[in-house]
Amino acid sequence: MRHPYRRAGAVIVAGSVVWLAGISPVPRVYTTHDPAERLRLLLRGERGWVAGHHVAAAGTAAVPIGFAALARAMPDAKAKHWVEASAAALLAGAPLFVYSLSRRASDLERFAYRRGSNVPFMGYSWLHIAGLAALGTGLLRSPAKRWVGVTASSAAVLFAGILLKAKDIPPFVFYVTEATVGGYLMVWGPEPPAGDPGVG
Repeated sequence: MRHPYRRAGAVIVAGSVVWLAGISPVPRVYTTHDPAERLRLLLRGERGWVAGHHVAAAGTAAVPIGFAALARAMPDAKAKHWVEASAAALLAGAPLFVYSLSRRASDLERFAYRRGSNVPFMGYSWLHIAGLAALGTGLLRSPAKRWVGVTASSAAVLFAGILLKAKDIPPFVFYVTEATVGGYLMVWGPEPPAGDPGVG
């Protein structure tokens, strides 16, 4: 396949952008602390809220596919295994978040008042953090620029600390980090010559 890193990066960036576009269709809903006001905002923008969550679900599923494509192109076996592990962790977490999205879209009052179990979201978050840690390790073992591996690894440590302390985390931080990696693959990572799928 020609341009394997550019293609993988494009899928990662596109999935992240789609996720970000879909997750915030109702202004101020995440920054409003009063549950009654939050419910009012959701009811006023219900159609966009429900449609946006379908879009976010598509982005959630697309990003692991991009990292799986990156893993296939990695020349070093150890780097490949780490990126494969990253893709597997993100893929395992995706159904948990899609389930959380379906609950948010189907029961606005429950979401507005923060009712119900948070276990699916926490599982998704920890799997995403594990995926970022594995991604960073794989990139650090590859010929990629060191900063991109350090970015993913450092983000995993930072997000784990936030999640441990707050028991919550805005998931957009995951996709901003992954879009940064995807952008590197698209713009700064030169494509390998035929027969050499190294990352430069």
